[in-house]
Amino acid sequence: MPTDTRTLAELANHDDFLKRHNGPNGEDVTAMLKTLGMTSLPTLIEQTVPQGIRLNRELALDGPKGEAEALDYLKGLARQNRVFKSYIGQGYYPTHLPPVIQRNVLENPGWYTAYTPYQPEIAQGRLEGLLNFQQMVMDLTGMAIANASLLDEATAAAEAMALCRRANKKSKSERFFVADDVLPQTLDVLRTRAAYLGFELVVAPRARLADEEVFGALLQYPGVDGEVPADLEALIAAAGERQIMTCVAADLMSLVLLKPPGEMGADIVLGNSQRFGVPMGYGGPHAAYFAASEALKRSLPGRVIGVSKDSRGRPALRMAMQTREQHIRREKATSNICTAQALLANIAGFYATYHGAEGLRTIATRIHRLTSLLATGLAQHGIALKHDSWFDTLTLCGVDSHRIQGRALTREINLRYPSDGEVGVSLNETTTAADLAALFDVLLGDEHGLSVSELDRQAQRDAITGIPAALTRHSDFLTHPNFQRFRSETEMLRYLKRLENRDLSLTHAMIPLGSCTMKLNATSEMIPITWPEFANIHPFAPAEQVAGYRQMITELSDFLVEITGYDAISMQPNSGAQGEYAGLVAIRRYQQASGEGHRNICLIPSSAHGTNPASAAMAQMQVVVVECDRDGNIDLSDLQAKAEKHSERLSAIMLTYPSTHGVFEESVRDACRIVHEHGGQVYIDGANMNAQVGLCRPGDYGGDVSHLNLHKTFCIPHGGGGPGMGPIGVKAHLARHLPNHVVTPQEAIDPAAGAVSAAAFGSASILPISWAYIKMMGARGLREATELAILNANYIAKRLEHHYPVLYRGANGTVAHECILDIRPLKAASGIGEEDIAKRLMDYGFHAPTMSFPVAGTLMVEPTESESRYEIDRFCDAMIAIREEIAQVESGTWPKDDNPLVMAPHTMADLAEAHWERAYSRELGAFPSQASREAKYWPAVNRVDNVFGDRNLICSCPPMDAYRDAV
Repeated sequence: MPTDTRTLAELANHDDFLKRHNGPNGEDVTAMLKTLGMTSLPTLIEQTVPQGIRLNRELALDGPKGEAEALDYLKGLARQNRVFKSYIGQGYYPTHLPPVIQRNVLENPGWYTAYTPYQPEIAQGRLEGLLNFQQMVMDLTGMAIANASLLDEATAAAEAMALCRRANKKSKSERFFVADDVLPQTLDVLRTRAAYLGFELVVAPRARLADEEVFGALLQYPGVDGEVPADLEALIAAAGERQIMTCVAADLMSLVLLKPPGEMGADIVLGNSQRFGVPMGYGGPHAAYFAASEALKRSLPGRVIGVSKDSRGRPALRMAMQTREQHIRREKATSNICTAQALLANIAGFYATYHGAEGLRTIATRIHRLTSLLATGLAQHGIALKHDSWFDTLTLCGVDSHRIQGRALTREINLRYPSDGEVGVSLNETTTAADLAALFDVLLGDEHGLSVSELDRQAQRDAITGIPAALTRHSDFLTHPNFQRFRSETEMLRYLKRLENRDLSLTHAMIPLGSCTMKLNATSEMIPITWPEFANIHPFAPAEQVAGYRQMITELSDFLVEITGYDAISMQPNSGAQGEYAGLVAIRRYQQASGEGHRNICLIPSSAHGTNPASAAMAQMQVVVVECDRDGNIDLSDLQAKAEKHSERLSAIMLTYPSTHGVFEESVRDACRIVHEHGGQVYIDGANMNAQVGLCRPGDYGGDVSHLNLHKTFCIPHGGGGPGMGPIGVKAHLARHLPNHVVTPQEAIDPAAGAVSAAAFGSASILPISWAYIKMMGARGLREATELAILNANYIAKRLEHHYPVLYRGANGTVAHECILDIRPLKAASGIGEEDIAKRLMDYGFHAPTMSFPVAGTLMVEPTESESRYEIDRFCDAMIAIREEIAQVESGTWPKDDNPLVMAPHTMADLAEAHWERAYSRELGAFPSQASREAKYWPAVNRVDNVFGDRNLICSCPPMDAYRDAV
C-alpha cells in the first residue's frame, strides 16, 4: 500500500457534514452542468442571481464543523442549563414521554420528515393519528368538534376571540372580557391581537362578566392560581342568556377529573396538550387544542381532519376544506394559519392512546391526590391558601416568599412567586412522594414533622379533595377502540409502525414541493432536542438556569443576522405565518411611534402566498394588490402608480424573493426604492431564502424586515404539518418594536410591545436543529447548498422542458430554486389535469409537487440541494413517463375515463381484483417503473372523494364497523 501523504486536517474530512447534506457530488455537478450547456457552477449563478444584489464576499461565519465536533460544543452549551425540579405551572409541566412514543415517533424520520397531508392517499397514518387527537380533545372537553392543533394556548385564545366576534352576529359590542386569572402570557398575546383587530379588552374578576357588555369572554379552568371555579357553569349560562359567547381555556389533564366545559354550555374550549407526554422544551413546540360547538364547525380556525371515502367507497381521511381558507380568501381570510403542530399533536394523541381512559384517570388522580396532601399538610401548619379548591395548583398566602425562594433554589426547586407574600406550587405527572416531602421542607422548614404516608391515609379516610362536587366529572371518555386496544408496548409499537407505513416521507423519496423546501433533516441535527438539558427546561425558569439556551439562541441569532443582512432577530414567532404577522406589527408599532400611525396600506403582488394578505388584514392593514407582468414579475409601473396614489397612507409592501414564480426578479431594488420613497417599509417574505443564503441578503437590497422559515431553509423538519419556526430579522430602526414578553421581558425591546406567542423564544427546543445545521455547514457549505439547490432546479427544468412547458424564467432563461410546470395545455388537449399527474406520481413512489399554486393548473417543483442526481433523475424519468401516458390519452389509445392517470393511485386492492377490465394492464397500473418494482410504496387508499368529505363533515374517529362494512 503506498504511503498516504494527506495532512492530519485532510484526514479529518471523514466527518465533513457538507458531503452528507448536499446530494450531488463533483461528478454529478459536472454532468448536470453539461446538460445545461454550462461549464461551471459560478456561470449558472451569474446567469441566475442579479449582479446588483449579489453578495461579493463570503459570509462572516466559521468554517464547517464536523458532526462530532458540533455536537460536543452543543453538549457543552446544554450543560450550562440547570434542570431544576419545576413546580412553576402556568401552563407548562414536566411529563413522562413514553419511550415507545419517543423512539418510534419523535425520533423517527418516518414521522418527522413527512409533509402536511395535502395528498391524503399517502398520508393516512398521520391523518389517523391526528383524528385520534381530535377525538381525544372532543371527549375530554365535551365539545362537538375539534381541530388538529394550533400553535400554542395563547394564540389559540386569540383565535377564539376573533371567532367569537365573527360568529356573534347578535352583539354590537367590540369589547372582549378576559378573567383576571387567565395565564399572563395568554393575556399578553390577546392584548397584541386585540389592538389590531380593534377590540377593547376588559380584564377583571370573572364575576364582573355579569356587569359587562361584551361580545365574548375568556375564562380559565382552573385559574392560574389554582382555583377550580365553582361558579363557572352559572357564569356560562348567564352569559349565554345575554348573547355573550364563552371561551374556556382548560387544562386538558384536569378535564380527566373535572366536569367538561362542553357539558356546561361553553361555545369554545381551548388549551395546551403539552402535559400529554410532550417535554416543556423551554416553551415549545407544543400542540394547542381548539374545540367548539356544532354551530361553529365550519368556522373553526386551523386544520380539521375529516372522514371521507375513496373511489372504492372505503373510509378515507383527509383535511377538510376550510383548512386552507387563507389561500382562497386571502385578505378576507379570518386567520393566517398555515403551520400547525402535527407532530406534537400526534404525540399527545398517542399518549392518550397508550394510556387510555383508565391510565389517564390514574395519572390525574395521583396528581390531584398529591396536591391534596400538600394542601392538608400546609393547613396543619397554619398556612393559608388563596382558594379552597384545586386540581394540581396551590397558592400560599401570607408567607415569607423570599425565604421560601432561597430554600427552594438551594434544593434546586423552582416555584412560582406571583407577588410578595405569595407562592404558587403546581404538581405534575412526574411528582413523587419524595418530591412532596422535599416541598414540605422548602415551604415549612426542616422541622415540619409531616409524613406523606400518614397524610395519604388521612386523605383516603376523610375523602379529602379540592374539586367541588358540582364540578366532578361523571361522563365517560376515550371509549373508541383506538383508545382501548394498545395497552402493551408490543401492540403500541405495531400500531405506530402500521400508521407509519401508510405515510410517504423523505425516508421513501424526494418530496419535490415548490415553496416548501423538503430538505435533509440530519440525524445529528435532531439528536439534541431530546437531551434533558434542552427538553426539561420550563419556559419561565430563572435566567441563571438557562445560560446554555440563551447562548445558543444568541449564537443562532448572530448567524441569522449575518446571513440576512439585518440588525436584530426575534425568535418568538413559532410559525412562518406568525412571523409575517410579527413583522407587520413591528412596522405598525414603529410608524405609530414615529407619528405615522395613519399609514395602513399594504401593497402585495398578485402572486403572493395567501398568508401574506391574510397577515396584513390581521394587522389591520388595507391590502392593495400590485399586478404582475406576463413574465410573472412585479409590474413596476403598476407599483409606481399605486405607491404614488397611496403615498400618504402607504405602510408597507410584502415581497417574496425570489418571487413566488421561482425567479430572481431584476427589479427588486427598484421595487424597494419606490416604496421607501413614499414612506413605506419593505417586508420580504423569507419562504424562498433557500435560494439566497450566501449569495445575497434581503437586508442589503432593501428589506426592512423578513421572516425566516427555519422549517424550510434551516432544516427543522415539517413534522407532517408542523412544528415550524418563523423568526424575524429587522433593520435597526425596527428592533425596539419586536415582540416582547410579559413573563420574560427583553431589555432592548419596548416594554409596551406585546407578545405574539406564548413563550418568549417560541418553540425553543427545536432551535438547536438550525444552530447545528449552520454550524456544520459553515459559510462555504451554506453557499454551496444554495448553489446546488439552484443547479438541481435548473436541471429539472431542462430535463422536463420538452415534455412540460416551464412557465416562468429569469432574464437569462434560468429559474431560481424551483420551477413551475404548466399543465393547462395538456389538460386542454387530453383532459388530464395536474391532480391526475399528482396522483399518478404516487404509483411511481413520489409525493406530488405543489399543485395549482401560485398559478392554477400548474405544478411547482423544488428539489432542494439534499437530493442526489440519482433521485432527481428518477423523478424526471417518472414525469417523462407520465407525459408519455398522457400522450396515449391524447391519441385515443386509452379512453379519457379509463387510463392509469384518472384511476391513480393504484392500491393493493386494485391488484387483487378478481376481474381486471381496464384499458391498461395491472402491471402498468401498479408497477409503472423499474424503481417501483424494486421498492414499491403502496398508497393506503384509492383517490379520496374531497367533495363528499366536505358535504358530510365528520371529524371524529369512525366506529370500527365503518371499516369492517367497507371491506
